[in-house]
Amino acid sequence: MRTVVVVHTGPATIQPIKQQFQQILPDVRVINIMDDSLLNDVMAAGHLTEAVTGRIFSYMQLGQQMGAVALLNACSSVGEAASAARAAISIPIIKIDDTMAERAVASGPRIGVVATVKTTLEPTVRLIKAKAEAAGKSVAVTEALAEGGFQALLDGKSELHDEIVKRTIQSLAGKVDVIVLAQVSMARLVPSLTDMKVPVLSSPQSGVEAVRDALASRH
Repeated sequence: MRTVVVVHTGPATIQPIKQQFQQILPDVRVINIMDDSLLNDVMAAGHLTEAVTGRIFSYMQLGQQMGAVALLNACSSVGEAASAARAAISIPIIKIDDTMAERAVASGPRIGVVATVKTTLEPTVRLIKAKAEAAGKSVAVTEALAEGGFQALLDGKSELHDEIVKRTIQSLAGKVDVIVLAQVSMARLVPSLTDMKVPVLSSPQSGVEAVRDALASRH
C-alpha cells in the first residue's frame, strides 16, 4: 500500500482531508504529522519565519524517510515553506491550495479571498497572482478577513465560526467573479453556499485530487 504523509499546522485540517482521501484515494495509507506550534508561531510573528520554514523542511524530510510516495502540505500560511522544500525532497510535495488557485484564475479576473487567519491572506494572494502570471492573465484580488472566526473555532464555537465566515463570503459575493476559501477549516461551509451568485472554491477536494494526479504521473 502506498503512503502519503500530510503535514498539518493544527487539528482542524485533519478530518476534512482524511474524508477526501477516503473518497478519492481509498487505497492509500495516510500518515498525519501535526504541529500546532507552526501556525501559532506564524501568527505571533505576523509572517512565515525562518524557524517555521526549517521545521516544515524537517517534517517533509521525515515524511520521505517514513516511506511516503508523496507529501501534502495542509496549511496555506506555510505553503511557501513547502515550496522551498521541493528543491531538497525527491518525492512530490503538493500544496493543498495550488489547484484551487489555478481554478480561481480560470474562473474570472476578479477574485475574492476569505480567511479567518490574517497570515493566510498574503501567501494565498501571492499564490493566486503567481498562478495568474503563469497563465498569462491579469487578476484583481480582494481580501476579506473573517475576524473572530478562527478564535471561535478554537473555542469550540463552530456555529459562530460558520456564521462569521458566511457573512464575510456574502459581503464579497457581489464584487467578484469567484471566492476562494483560503483555509481547509472553512471547506465544510461549501455545501450550504449553493445560493451564492458566484462559485466558492475550497481546497481539500482539489488538493487531494492533485495528490492523486501526482501519484498517477509517477507510474
